[in-house]
Amino acid sequence: MASESCAPPAGGRLPVLILTGPTGSGKSEWAVRLAEQAPVEIVSVDSAQVYRGMDIGTAKPSLSLRARLTHHLIDVCDPVEPYSAGRFVPEALAAIAAIHARRRVPLLVGGTMLYLRALLRGLAPLPPASAELRQALDARAAREGWPALHAELARLDAPAAARISPNDGQRIQRALEVCRLTGERLSDLQRRGVRPLDGLAVRAWALAPPERAQLHQRIAERFAAMMRLGLLDEVRALYARGDLSAAHASMRSVGYRQLWAHLAGECSLEQAVERAIAATRQLAKRQFTWMRAEHFAEWLDPQTQALSWNRDVRGELDRLAL
Repeated sequence: MASESCAPPAGGRLPVLILTGPTGSGKSEWAVRLAEQAPVEIVSVDSAQVYRGMDIGTAKPSLSLRARLTHHLIDVCDPVEPYSAGRFVPEALAAIAAIHARRRVPLLVGGTMLYLRALLRGLAPLPPASAELRQALDARAAREGWPALHAELARLDAPAAARISPNDGQRIQRALEVCRLTGERLSDLQRRGVRPLDGLAVRAWALAPPERAQLHQRIAERFAAMMRLGLLDEVRALYARGDLSAAHASMRSVGYRQLWAHLAGECSLEQAVERAIAATRQLAKRQFTWMRAEHFAEWLDPQTQALSWNRDVRGELDRLAL
């Protein structure tokens, strides 16, 4: 989806702003700075920030900040509950409508690319889950490993496999399940979805650090800061609940998954930290791949363009006379 002007479309409808980028690129800082100076409300596009009690490892904005600046789609469910793109899209659309009703502008901020894709391209009419087929796929993964099933997916649906990590069992399972149940590729079905934001003026930017080494350093430093803030205690409290397991989607989030494995006695704390940082870097790489493939946003250098972006967006919003 090409970025459009922020000028008000016919009928006085207000625009939708999107700010995305790889993890650790500074999206939240940019968004907060703009929200402090312009009539925007932040809508989180983050599959982990939706969970209550997962604060440090998700870099969730503090309660005091949220009391001062309105945020949406944060702390909307318990970690034991499933949350998906199918739930995100209608909730995001409801938030957008409510913000527009207040004559303010929604700023969607986050790096969960699956959610952004669903919002920009739509949700395909997919078949319901098959417990029997999923059990069979889980059994195969236990014997052969998810990378082997990812290789099968690459043969059946190369576009879908290119977007999915070889270790992302949940998404590999779903893509294979759709292929088996429908006889069609998930990627083809997804292209047929209705675009939820059609009819709205959408302006999108993606933060793209030019030096990957700088981003890797920022990721390592940020995770070290999370550990100092008490991330291990946060995961320990979740582990002690007794109703969560490593199989829950919430506990598969980067950082939580690795520290959970440490608490389960599967690795040392040092190994868990190293694996978490490596997994975060891999996540950033996948996000870059998605950004390059989608061509929906204007790329910005977070090191040099923060002030000019803030000034330009405020100027465009001022012209809306909000």
